[in-house]
Amino acid sequence: MLKYYNYDIVFQEYPDEVTLAINLTMCPNRCVGCHSAYLREDIGEEMTHERLTALIDSYDGTITCVGIQGGDNDPEAVLAAGRYIKQHYEGRLRTGWYSGRTWLPDAATLAASLDYVKTGPYSAKFGPLSSPTTNQRFCRVEADGTLTDMTQRFKKKGVND
Repeated sequence: MLKYYNYDIVFQEYPDEVTLAINLTMCPNRCVGCHSAYLREDIGEEMTHERLTALIDSYDGTITCVGIQGGDNDPEAVLAAGRYIKQHYEGRLRTGWYSGRTWLPDAATLAASLDYVKTGPYSAKFGPLSSPTTNQRFCRVEADGTLTDMTQRFKKKGVND
């Protein structure tokens, strides 16, 4: 089961997208230094298809992507939500998943559910996606399920770059 605590419209998590980012709870990863440690708790409202539709419809015409932030406690439910969005909105919205896991489903399942995926646990010694030493990866999911690494889109440019 997926539960969400809050959501927001974001512009940086998914490049070139206006994203409804939905923060899921019950995260099992326990990353040291996590900026949203409260999302480890069993709090929030159940993320049903009806609730998901209501959230998305409340931003009709203003979003291009729905980002599921977390959900590592139930990856199959995250993938089902992605498939639901793709089918219900007939491909008009892209879907993404920010996961702290390193595991990914098979290519066909991934392509049927998601357009973007971020994997890897947060590690302070490697830094976030914007760090040149990050262990995390942000990828676009191609139609055949292969991944195109887009992590470089998050790197911060220095004064002399």
